[in-house]
Amino acid sequence: MTAEQRAQLDEVVWVDPERLSGTPCFRGTRVPVQALFDHIEGNATLDEFLEGFPSVSREQAIRFIELAKDNLLACVFS
Repeated sequence: MTAEQRAQLDEVVWVDPERLSGTPCFRGTRVPVQALFDHIEGNATLDEFLEGFPSVSREQAIRFIELAKDNLLACVFS
């Protein structure tokens, strides 16, 4: 992960050991990023996820998915 990608991730995700035992959450929320993956694995749409977690913005979710995609592709092509 590049420094730029890390900075972008820090804008979207926060980790605080005193909140949800340090589980990575969407910044400004108590929604674990794992919840997005769980919804996608369960065939939910992005809109359904966002309806269930209104404190997460569409921009946050899309930026997180894009960063995850970019990092996975970098691993595959390395």
